[in-house]
Amino acid sequence: MGARAHPESDNMLMKCNWLQNLGKVLIFALILFPEFTYAQIQKNWNWGGPIDPLQAKYQVIHYQLELEIFPIDQEIKGKNKIAFQSQEKLDTLRLNLIEEFEVSKVVMEGQEIGFSRHGDILDIFPIDCTCEEVEVYYGGKTPIAIRPPWSGGFTWEMDELDNHWMGLSSQNEGGKIFMPCLDHPSSEPLNGVDLIFTVPKPYFVASNGRLVDTKESNGKLTYHWTTRYPINNYNINFTVGVFHEESMLFQSVDGKEIPMFVYVLQENRDKAKNLLEVLNTSARTHEKFFGPYPFPDDKIAVVETPYLGMEHQTINAYGNNFQFEKIGDVWADWLLHHELGHEWFGNKVSVKDWADYWIHEGLTAYGDWLFYLEHGGDEAYHKKVASVKVGIRNLRPVVSPRNSTSDIAYHPEIYTKGAFIIHSLRYYLGDEVFFPMLKAFASDERFIYENLVDTSDFTEFVQDYTGREELKGFFDLYLKSVRLPKVKIRKKGKKGYQVSLTNINFSMPVEIKTSNGYERHVLSSKAVMVKSDEPIVVDPKGWYLLDK
Repeated sequence: MGARAHPESDNMLMKCNWLQNLGKVLIFALILFPEFTYAQIQKNWNWGGPIDPLQAKYQVIHYQLELEIFPIDQEIKGKNKIAFQSQEKLDTLRLNLIEEFEVSKVVMEGQEIGFSRHGDILDIFPIDCTCEEVEVYYGGKTPIAIRPPWSGGFTWEMDELDNHWMGLSSQNEGGKIFMPCLDHPSSEPLNGVDLIFTVPKPYFVASNGRLVDTKESNGKLTYHWTTRYPINNYNINFTVGVFHEESMLFQSVDGKEIPMFVYVLQENRDKAKNLLEVLNTSARTHEKFFGPYPFPDDKIAVVETPYLGMEHQTINAYGNNFQFEKIGDVWADWLLHHELGHEWFGNKVSVKDWADYWIHEGLTAYGDWLFYLEHGGDEAYHKKVASVKVGIRNLRPVVSPRNSTSDIAYHPEIYTKGAFIIHSLRYYLGDEVFFPMLKAFASDERFIYENLVDTSDFTEFVQDYTGREELKGFFDLYLKSVRLPKVKIRKKGKKGYQVSLTNINFSMPVEIKTSNGYERHVLSSKAVMVKSDEPIVVDPKGWYLLDK
């Protein structure tokens, strides 16, 4: 999930406290407000974990989602056509869809077939054929987000002109809260999605990919969006409102011209041009460090949402109220920049197990720091890093246990400590190796689009790219444990200092400030002699998390 606070950790800590009290709050709601509908009280939906054995038997190729959206009733109704492939004939096609939605029928090869519901599972019983496509017709009241985007669902509001305004967030809940699907992070439709939405006129639906058709009939508007890129379920998204649009052509570093859009509420139309320029600056900055924009056949876009933000592929949610800040000579928005960064890490480079969530959030959060480096210089960069460092409590390993669910793997330090490890890697390798390596990882065909990754893919890539096999100890310590290297300094004579990292079984380069300036020393559990006329300072600029 994109940065959800200032920046990465404060609101995450608030979330943890809030979740502890959620049960009590809901009980009070039921007692005091019995008119609450079931859909208004959200369950603790999550996703991930071990994949269901029945779902491991097939792969989703394409979704075609067709929905009519009813803002007054806060309902949706329509169908999802799922194209899939399997190496064997399936007796049961298992999908996920929250039980709050009613399934009216399931169709395969033009005829209705049997299905059953149990909880949030939809089991479909294919007819005796080699069919690889099924249509599920469904609808109902939408689940209401209690605290989006951390606890997601649908957010229905009215804008200042009394127009309906709807946003959807589902990263921690999965796609099952709005469509029938194979809801697991390892499952992305290989050939993308078609998204067809019908709303009352004059509403607009901003969604993924490119808008290929708009039709009007009987006071309703239908929008058809399409993308052929693989896409994670929670990145499939749609936002409803009466929007003002600003656009331009973005000149990518690889020479391609990509349409760039911002969609804002009518009351904020005077801010749209500035938002577009901020988006353009962020896109250029990301391209410098991570390579060409990953979805050139679609678009670069943000849409104003009634919640803070989220990294929906090619249509990032933006709800930061245009709180721009000047960094160097440019205007920036930390929320917009972070969510846009997920186009590279999260959307292009995607994990198959939430245990490796930090690859999405840590690398993207590090991209936030690089904005300061690019536009504010070294001093601004290190000031930003230091401000985040003080909040890292080092309570849990960055990498969670295998087959983690989203609620287990999602915690503040996948942002903060994850980014800091990449910051440490920068010093370890040096800029001349580090920055090309980072761009190379984000461009390697083994790790992008349909080729999902895990932590070992990243760490082994770095070791192979740099030829530094000793990095394994560094990665194991910082990614998989909460231990920190223990610094020991012993005075030896008038000008000597013995320095070691007593509790590690590998070596790493560390900066030491001496009377002669800043020196680079390779430290390990074996003491190294450092000469200085005055007391030394180990890691004065804060490149590492150390136990001093």
